[in-house]
Amino acid sequence: MPSNRRDRDKRTSRRTPFREPKRRLLVVCEGKNTEPQYINGLALYYRNTILEITIPLERGDPKKLVELAKKNTEDATLSARRNKDDNLKYDETWCVYDKDDHERFDDACRMARDNGFRLAISNPSFEVWLLLHFRESPGMQHRDRVKEMLAKEVSGYDKKVDFRMYAERLSEAGARAKRIHDAALRDGEKEFNNPYTSMFYLVGSMLREIKEKEPFGNWVWLQQLLAE
Repeated sequence: MPSNRRDRDKRTSRRTPFREPKRRLLVVCEGKNTEPQYINGLALYYRNTILEITIPLERGDPKKLVELAKKNTEDATLSARRNKDDNLKYDETWCVYDKDDHERFDDACRMARDNGFRLAISNPSFEVWLLLHFRESPGMQHRDRVKEMLAKEVSGYDKKVDFRMYAERLSEAGARAKRIHDAALRDGEKEFNNPYTSMFYLVGSMLREIKEKEPFGNWVWLQQLLAE
């Protein structure tokens, strides 16, 4: 009886299933708790499996933060070149910090833009983005007042963020933040005037891969961002 070995040897080996490479975002935050907790919480909540978020543990003022972003981005690029794998590069680098009264704020923004980094800046603080989940613009406020206003909306808020408390209001926050941004441009205001936050840009980037799924179909601000 003829052997089937030769026929078995001719069989085509099963191909490894194709998997879309992850889009890699480097997010360097000024805060060590609030911002990372929100960003990581958002990524986990929406289970975007083709997005990878890296948040370094190091901190610093805005200028040092941008310098750290530059080092991490360059290291990833070198690693990609060394391993001949472009998937090791970062697709976007984000710098997340407050305007506050930092002396080197303008220098940091200039350096970030010169390196092609994206900015998610809040004034007076990141809490203004969190507050926009619950109400319209609070107007010009001191950072301490914004925290007091947020504490009235989120029971027990104390520099700790559970994204689930904000998830159902994310669409409203994005729309409100974009209205503030658009009004500032229309009125010719100085960039990043209090109150302001561009966190909606970072959120829009994080949700890009799942934009076709509900509930994003009716998020006008998100659709506008992704069409830019």
